[in-house]
Amino acid sequence: MRDRFEASLPTRWKAPLVAGALAALSPVLLLAPRGVPAEAGRPLVTALVVVQAAALWWLGSRPAVVTAVAVVCGAALQWLVPAAGTGIALVVLSTFAWLRPARTSLWAAVGTAAVLGAAAGAGGRGVAAILWPVAAVLAWSWGALGRAWAARRQAEARRAVLEERARIARELHDVLAHTVSVMVVQAAAADDVFDTSPEKAREAVRSLEASGREALVELRRFVRTVRLLDGETAAVPDGDALVPQPTLADLERLAGTVEAAGLPVRVVREGLEDADVPPGVALSAYRIVQESLTNALRHARASTAVVTVRARDGRLTVEVRDDGTGGGRSAWTGAGQGVAGMRERAALLGGTLEAAPDPAGGFRVRAHLPLEEPA
Repeated sequence: MRDRFEASLPTRWKAPLVAGALAALSPVLLLAPRGVPAEAGRPLVTALVVVQAAALWWLGSRPAVVTAVAVVCGAALQWLVPAAGTGIALVVLSTFAWLRPARTSLWAAVGTAAVLGAAAGAGGRGVAAILWPVAAVLAWSWGALGRAWAARRQAEARRAVLEERARIARELHDVLAHTVSVMVVQAAAADDVFDTSPEKAREAVRSLEASGREALVELRRFVRTVRLLDGETAAVPDGDALVPQPTLADLERLAGTVEAAGLPVRVVREGLEDADVPPGVALSAYRIVQESLTNALRHARASTAVVTVRARDGRLTVEVRDDGTGGGRSAWTGAGQGVAGMRERAALLGGTLEAAPDPAGGFRVRAHLPLEEPA
């Protein structure tokens, strides 16, 4: 799988990194160099320390070059002052493995192991010639594991954002599809009776206004939710109070809206008095009923619809039946957003949904939802 994790070092870390490296390497300046006169060796050790530490200034922008410089300086320090080791070379290698994908940083690990092993072998230290390459591999592994962990966290956060976007899109589709469909029917009804029955036309217009206001309330709630997710609480107007999500108690109000648009709806409840329906399950059940009634209103040419909500044996059953004979059912029982969205809602809760012609006539949507939300 392609590594898409993006890691970087903030600019504000440049000075602290260089200062910390100089502080960590300063004890090396007190050690006597080996194999060269002290008057020449000490300036050389000082130069290596300064170069290795100063290179960290460009670690965020030129990690490969900085790693190469740090390793070469570390190998020279190891040869001149064996007690100092490789300075901060292994720390830089580990950081490089965190900044860049494994396919890139692995070559740096191989090169570091070879250079440090060769420097130790040239100095006649056989054990160190084995231990330093092993240490280089371990340092690279530590950085690569840190990158993998950070990449997994980033992928989980990205997936959570995508899931939340999908949830909001699903909610918006349900709300707008229902409300706009009802408004279109009400507007058509008002137009039909405008000349012959002004009072009925006026009543349809009032229902149209009520549906529009309801849609605005829902949209404000979604906008506020998105702003809260983005941390923009200060930008939310005081008037946009967070309206509670609809529940099963709002089914009668929903039925009244649909009935005002021309489709009589009867709501039947069974066993809900003793059942504890979680908010997420109740919201999904409400949206399934809302989408089913919207589709019946738009496609069914039905004269009545019955909504049955039943709680029994640890699950909630939601059923919407109508007596319609509309031929447009195939348009929304296939791959469209309506039934697909309802099935997705049920599946997210661990439930199932069936949508098919009713053997007794008309159309039936039935969803089985567990009365416990998934952990």
